[in-house]
Amino acid sequence: MDDNPSLARPLPLPCGLVLPNRLAKAAMTEGLADAAGLPTTKLETLYRRWSDGGTGLLITGNIQIDADHLERAGNVVIDGVPDASRAAALASFAKAAKSGGSAVIAQLSHGGRQTPAPINPAPKAPSAVPLGAMPFIAFGQPQAMTADDIAIIERKFVDAAKVCHAAGFDGVQVHAAHGYLLSSFLSPLLNRRDDEWGGSLENRAKLLLDIVRKVRAECPAPFAISVKLNSADFQRGGFAIEDSERVAGWLDEAGMDLLEISGGTYEQTAMMGNKGDDDDGSRAGAQARTAAREAYFQEFAPRIRAALDRAKLMVTGGFRSRDGMEHALAEDGIDLIGIARPLIVDPDISKHLLGGYEETQRIENELRVGPGPLSPQSRFAAIKALNASATQAWYYEQLERLGAGEEVDPKGRILTAAMAFKKRDAAKLAAIKAAR
Repeated sequence: MDDNPSLARPLPLPCGLVLPNRLAKAAMTEGLADAAGLPTTKLETLYRRWSDGGTGLLITGNIQIDADHLERAGNVVIDGVPDASRAAALASFAKAAKSGGSAVIAQLSHGGRQTPAPINPAPKAPSAVPLGAMPFIAFGQPQAMTADDIAIIERKFVDAAKVCHAAGFDGVQVHAAHGYLLSSFLSPLLNRRDDEWGGSLENRAKLLLDIVRKVRAECPAPFAISVKLNSADFQRGGFAIEDSERVAGWLDEAGMDLLEISGGTYEQTAMMGNKGDDDDGSRAGAQARTAAREAYFQEFAPRIRAALDRAKLMVTGGFRSRDGMEHALAEDGIDLIGIARPLIVDPDISKHLLGGYEETQRIENELRVGPGPLSPQSRFAAIKALNASATQAWYYEQLERLGAGEEVDPKGRILTAAMAFKKRDAAKLAAIKAAR
């Protein structure tokens, strides 16, 4: 392996921001804010640890732009003009995340129909399409947004970006993937409107594009604008790769600097490696095409790259070896490698990769990333969802440990973690209700 790998090369973005290397911490939902949605010392400790670990770019977990539409209890919130204490907490968070030399981008999001029912039993969405039941989470009945609702949300995204700019973040990422609000606007399954925000792909992409254009106009370079976009929803009749290619091109023209491609929704958790039917209904076909690639969405990178003129491309999900990462940079037109769960198990994994860490086994095996499934993989969707939810709870518990300045517990039991998460989440929900 080359002593000066592609992973170590700086990455200049079109806006002028230069990332020190080609490794990025993808957004994860940390749940470490307080009941008012303020960043805490736990969150600062966690991000300081990641920055010290050598990762070139840190993308924060969901920062919600509407306090009534959290993705989970413990999200950071920027809803309107912050008071002095919130502005100071955000600035302190940004400073901690940049302390080791990383660039830091704040991910801005709105939970939409995927807002848990205890937080909002009637969440706003493009159309009133309900979400199915999931383990550990209940969802309410979505309410179709009015034109005024959409205008308010657009302004909240732009205002939140301005707040992040003032707080010292190096940029923002607009979250338009995984079934959250902006993602659901893009999906023909979830967006059944017949007005200017529904119908054609151009209309379904209007809100996202308007947000990106206005953020670019109000937050000058070198402040970076990233977008997280599904390569596909992996649901028959949903947002498909052809749609993603077209939207990627429009975003590039609108002033986006960095596109991260992912995939799936709560109902089809491809972002966790659980791909279902692709756009032509062929699950086996999708698996066969990705057999030679390591990451979940790597197969889509060349097609998305062809749609971009200036913006850089990031792919996240499933990278577990240095060889796989180097191959993606050299062969697939990918500019930035997103990693997430390995950074929980070893916050210094980027130093290992950049310093020539190389083993015959995959990083996932070497680091024992995560627990085994609660039960063997199953063809039944309910069992898959239970596996994904319980495993995710294990990672939440490790984030709590890291935020407290402790080390991860790789031998922690998945059932114990799931029960601990359920108890902790209930306490956080109660605290949010009490604070309102």
